[in-house]
Amino acid sequence: QVQLVESGGGSVQSGGSLRLSCAASGTTYKNYVMAWFRQAPGKEREEVAIIETIGSARYADSVKGRFTITQDKAKNTVYLQMNSLQPEDTAMYYCALEETIMSPHTPADYTYWGQGTQVTVSS
Repeated sequence: QVQLVESGGGSVQSGGSLRLSCAASGTTYKNYVMAWFRQAPGKEREEVAIIETIGSARYADSVKGRFTITQDKAKNTVYLQMNSLQPEDTAMYYCALEETIMSPHTPADYTYWGQGTQVTVSS
């Protein structure tokens, strides 16, 4: 059974930085995709960043140039470095994993989810 454990959320002021981590365990497939989503109150869950099996990354337009997703495959861990945080980045951030060589695009495409970590940015 795949388990994802996130850490690194917290409260920062506008312009600050945070680094989220997501450690995966139990995956038996060599090829998998990991991604970060976020969900603010009253809004749909949205993809923030994804790192694909070949190592390429994709970002939401709203975070391009500010957020960076990286992966340590030896540790089965994905990170999200978030710089220049803004109040509109406030949300619960979730890590997701799908054992696939394809490119998932929606939350429904992912089987495994972490419990979420709260990020709050004050102005």
